[in-house]
Amino acid sequence: MGLGLFMQKDWAEALREEFQKPYIKKLQNFLMEENKKYQIFPPENLIFNAFCQTALKDVKVVIIGQDPYHGEGQAHGLSFSVPKNINPPPSLKNIFKEIKEDVGMNIPNSGDLTNWAKQGVLLLNATLTVRKSCPKSHYGMGWEIFTDKVVEILISQKDQKIVFMLWGASAKEKIEKVFKDQNHPHLILKAAHPSFYSAANFFGCRHFSKANEFLRKNGKKEINWQI
Repeated sequence: MGLGLFMQKDWAEALREEFQKPYIKKLQNFLMEENKKYQIFPPENLIFNAFCQTALKDVKVVIIGQDPYHGEGQAHGLSFSVPKNINPPPSLKNIFKEIKEDVGMNIPNSGDLTNWAKQGVLLLNATLTVRKSCPKSHYGMGWEIFTDKVVEILISQKDQKIVFMLWGASAKEKIEKVFKDQNHPHLILKAAHPSFYSAANFFGCRHFSKANEFLRKNGKKEINWQI
């Protein structure tokens, strides 16, 4: 399993040294063994889909999920997103409801967020793989170290002035762990996770209009949130 083969050139260069570290080899060996016994999501060629769809230089917004969907056909390497032929899961439906209230978007039938990614929204999961029907099964195997490095790289892009949307304790903890310098130019937006259990505290966060206001003030093209 060739980790890092599928991503934009600027991401590959920024992460080149990271891919040489011992924990990556251990992670690679773990995934090879997992593949012998279980079905792993997403497919190998889509593990780094977020880094294929959104170049580092183009990142405007970062949305951090936990791990990929663990149901058949759901995960395609973009946090919260599912392919066009898959029904949107409850969390994604709640995201769409908030966007409708916030910016007036029509609620789509498709849950494919590739259009966001192509506009500069990095849809990043903390863990990039999962065993079928076993949520969080690949936690603690090295992915968190890797995605911490990704966040560090993003934070260092001070000229880009990025919006970080943090939904739920896991996303907040990840950013707070990596953010050491409080004197940064980025916008940090925090809310509850849009899952069934906490959506009541997610609704009304207005992150999508706040993100576009920040982008507009910094001379950047706004995100068209319509799918």
